[in-house]
Amino acid sequence: MDVIWSRKLSEFAVQEVLVVLEKRRDIAYTTVMTTLGRLHEKGLLDRAKDGKRYLYSARLSREAFLESTAREVLDRAVEPQRAMAMLVEKVSQSSAADLDELEALIHERRKELKS
Repeated sequence: MDVIWSRKLSEFAVQEVLVVLEKRRDIAYTTVMTTLGRLHEKGLLDRAKDGKRYLYSARLSREAFLESTAREVLDRAVEPQRAMAMLVEKVSQSSAADLDELEALIHERRKELKS
């Protein structure tokens, strides 16, 4: 996925990913093909037939994927109180602008809860 996101590949075939990976290490076409197939099965890539090959595209941007993954980890692995403690710890390292943005989000959430 890093190759796809860093190269901003919107639609690509196995060969395009292979060319990039071969610059880093020795890797077989079938390894890349299998990996892309598995990423498709996991719902990270869309796939469409193009003649004898498949064209792939990412379903999520890197940012959306990381956000989704972070939410999933927090929902599954951490008690709500611990998640809040981790957030407070992270917020303590934030800039004034980040704190203002967080304050606005909290304000909006409180409005929603009152409605």
